[in-house]
Amino acid sequence: MQDYLFVAGLAVVLGLVLNWAFRTLPRERWQILAAVPLRKDRQGWTGVNLTFYGFFVASANTLALATYLLLSGSLGFARWQIAAAMLLVLVCGLPAAKIVARIVEKKKHTLTVGGAIFVGMLASPFAVFAVNALSRRLDTPEMPVAPFLTSLTVAYILGEGFGRLACISFGCCYGKRLQDVGPFLQKLFRNRHFKFRGDTKKIAYASDWEGVEVVPIQAVTSCIYLATGLASILLFLKGRFTEAFLLSAGVSQFWRFYSETLRADHRGGGRITAYQWMGLATVAYGAGVLWLFPAPQAAPQLMAGLGFLWDVATLLVLQGFWLAIFLFTGVSMVTGSVLSFHVHEDRI
Repeated sequence: MQDYLFVAGLAVVLGLVLNWAFRTLPRERWQILAAVPLRKDRQGWTGVNLTFYGFFVASANTLALATYLLLSGSLGFARWQIAAAMLLVLVCGLPAAKIVARIVEKKKHTLTVGGAIFVGMLASPFAVFAVNALSRRLDTPEMPVAPFLTSLTVAYILGEGFGRLACISFGCCYGKRLQDVGPFLQKLFRNRHFKFRGDTKKIAYASDWEGVEVVPIQAVTSCIYLATGLASILLFLKGRFTEAFLLSAGVSQFWRFYSETLRADHRGGGRITAYQWMGLATVAYGAGVLWLFPAPQAAPQLMAGLGFLWDVATLLVLQGFWLAIFLFTGVSMVTGSVLSFHVHEDRI
């Protein structure tokens, strides 16, 4: 019963956040979080912008990491095993977010979650092999591949679903114009479309679509991914690792493949983009890994996972991780600011 209550509570919290975000984030006000002055010239202070995009990306990554720690901790893995395996995957996946985007989109100042996940998935079994090699030396029980891979995949889809709020704030990863899709989709999104405001939104400067009704593909993706992630958490906590992996990986990557057809931003050349191929390859690769290394019989304990999370060291790591990701993604490379300061004479 406690598993169902936990997932239901999480669903309520996420639902409230999404309801607020879909109504609020397309507005101009919700792109720039803060502007920090750097140097002064004749125009005033030149500043660097800190974005809500970075805030939501950092929050999404922290949610994903917390989910991974919860699920891994529920299986009783050693703390150093959980940390080492995750660190090895991050070392491969985080730089790939920029490298793959640069290769596919030919742009220096952009990121791709799809590319990062693809590379991270390729690296994950080898991360377990490396951790288990050390485990044997330390006489510690080895970490099975299947639960680790599943915990990563479930954490990913939950983080990716929440991370789509960053795209709404920035106006990127946007859908096609409502007038360019079929009658069914026009009717479906007639009262549920997005209309972005602000000339610094990507949809405005890349496509000149400020104020244009577009398919709310970020919102649809967010709802599908978060619902799937919650169902996958429940399957994982019931010890059904293979089903949890196939559900989370299958829905996330096949939806990624289809949703590309509803997006209007540049995704690389060809009828089928590189990101679509990566999504399909991710599912096939993961299924192959699970076939080679079948899931063991195990009974995850939710309270053990929550206990792992509710620890001073773990909470500090999560806070530091959030800050690092925010500084990595939240410092805007495509917008600038000019600031001025004055004294309120009537308050002297």
